[in-house]
Amino acid sequence: QVQLAESGGGSVQAGGSLRLSCAADRDTYSANCIGWFRQVPGKEREAVATIYTTDGAAHYVDSVAGRFTIFQDNRKNTVYLEMNNLKPEDTAMYYCTATLERLSVVERRRRCATFASVGPTGFARWGQGTQVSVSS
Repeated sequence: QVQLAESGGGSVQAGGSLRLSCAADRDTYSANCIGWFRQVPGKEREAVATIYTTDGAAHYVDSVAGRFTIFQDNRKNTVYLEMNNLKPEDTAMYYCTATLERLSVVERRRRCATFASVGPTGFARWGQGTQVSVSS
């Protein structure tokens, strides 16, 4: 059973835009923290953004704030990452992730809000990743 499936990666020039999609199964999507991390070879996986699907509360790391937007479509159990004004340093494999459904609501919200410091170990569900390449 595939719990998270990403799509939408590709190659663009600097200044361009891409929209990533993360389709989740219902149990993973409902009342949960879903987010995006990214990774380049030889480096640790780093946080990008999260959203809590109950109320759409979104969080971003400073490097993408104002350029990226995370949002959801509850009818499709899908979370999106709209990426504008892309820069070469945004080049990475982007992974969709979610917290464990059996965590308490308080803990899921906490990890959503503090995802950058929690890091990838705070998230149990991962997609296969989608590559984003930005050329200068």
